[in-house]
Amino acid sequence: MTIAEALVAVRERIALAAGRSGRDASTVKLVAVSKGKSVEAIREACASGQRLFGENYAQELDEKARALIDLGIEWHFIGHLQTNKAKIVARCAHVVHTVHSPELAAELGKRATAAGRPRLPVLVEVKLSDEASKHGVPPSALGELLDVIDHDHRLRLCGLMTMPPIGEGITQRIFEELAALRTRHGGASRLPELSMGMTGDFESAIACGATIVRVGTAIFGDRESRSLA
Repeated sequence: MTIAEALVAVRERIALAAGRSGRDASTVKLVAVSKGKSVEAIREACASGQRLFGENYAQELDEKARALIDLGIEWHFIGHLQTNKAKIVARCAHVVHTVHSPELAAELGKRATAAGRPRLPVLVEVKLSDEASKHGVPPSALGELLDVIDHDHRLRLCGLMTMPPIGEGITQRIFEELAALRTRHGGASRLPELSMGMTGDFESAIACGATIVRVGTAIFGDRESRSLA
């Protein structure tokens, strides 16, 4: 299956999942996760109308943003972000999904201002499992972090993001918990975006209210390639 064909199939799955939940498919944004994929693969996806792409690593994002500046891509940073990489991400990303601390928020704000970026859109990553490899703010500290971002004129609070552990029956509960946290902390008017769901579970995420799904394997396949091949 070509990338173009895969995108058609994923968009059809999104439309069906949205329809089952009584939602319009246009309320769900598709971020194509291009981590480890070549610029040629990204160009192929762009030729099929895809404009939102997600990257996990700051340096790879920087290299691809420079190489593909002609395409008008909206870059989403979706990986764990350390404070010392905030300068790169604030310069390149249009949306940052993984703000997890007041310190990171402040650094992103400072770096975005230095790069001449007005109000960098950010989502707060929430950790809803005990899995050591997962990151994010615990629910008990979420309210404080949301307030910090709300009062930072350099950032624009856009919503919540989570990454559930792999396990049958777990992802649905995690998605429901994130949706409940949004309701508890101001609802869709304050937190319009819910970024959750990947190749194996994005239909479930859409059923729970996801407005952004992050899909890589179903679009690009499992094969890894050099990012700038």
